[in-house]
Amino acid sequence: MRENEPVTSATRQPETPAADIHPRLIATDLDGTLLRDDKSVSPRTVAALAAAEKAGIEVFFVTGRPARWMDVVSDHVHGHGLAICGNGAAVVDLHGGPGAHRFVKVRELARENALDAVVLLREAAPGTVYAVEQTYGFHQEPDYPKLHMETPDNLAPAEELLAEDGPGAAEPVLKILAYHPSIDPDAFLTLSRLAIGDRANVTRSSPSALLEISGPGVSKASTLALCCAERGISHEEVVAFGDMPNDVEMLTWAGQSYAMGNAHPDVIAAASGRTVANNDDGVAVVIERMLERR
Repeated sequence: MRENEPVTSATRQPETPAADIHPRLIATDLDGTLLRDDKSVSPRTVAALAAAEKAGIEVFFVTGRPARWMDVVSDHVHGHGLAICGNGAAVVDLHGGPGAHRFVKVRELARENALDAVVLLREAAPGTVYAVEQTYGFHQEPDYPKLHMETPDNLAPAEELLAEDGPGAAEPVLKILAYHPSIDPDAFLTLSRLAIGDRANVTRSSPSALLEISGPGVSKASTLALCCAERGISHEEVVAFGDMPNDVEMLTWAGQSYAMGNAHPDVIAAASGRTVANNDDGVAVVIERMLERR
């Protein structure tokens, strides 16, 4: 598996003989994929997820969202109740409901690496501003725009937020967010990967120039692979869905993968198949067909 290679322009994955392999796990992104644009899960999608679980296929939500934003799907967890959050930085048990989740696995971003990324990206793209995402806390620089659905715990320069004795020093850092007000989003992603190199894994899921920076080798794909290995599930037995660059590695890794009808061009290139848009229940469409063939 290619955990931390630059993935600016993905190559198409070789076709997998899907008919000969019965899927054992569905891995789906949330925003722009499973969720409609109004952040709801349609009744059709709810029914498809339940039918998959009843047929013995595990469903993993694999998202860039932090654990505290998982209330949108907390009513739809089945069986294991696990989700991969923060682009692979955490595996979370959602059974407790919003505010009562339990971190099963944390793959943190070392503060030293985070500080290196901040300095290198400031040099490469002056005007970049940062926020820091931790297991429970959220902190940001004063000039970081209001992009998220919460009030930050602290306002301070990134260097202070990431200091060993800084705010939330006792909590792991899951990722840092880097925003630029004027650079093209794809250009910002390419530039940042070149500037930061192997000190961290850089991706994006927002339509704006907002990057998500995680620990080296940490991605949706690498954490999903760990969870599958624990269950004795091979990548050929995984069906994955996504729409943005932070999904590319996961879609390339999975035996079957589907780009949404609204997907980024790199995602379309990486996936082995394509479905309709999130607002048209593209995930449910594939699950229904998959179950009909079983």
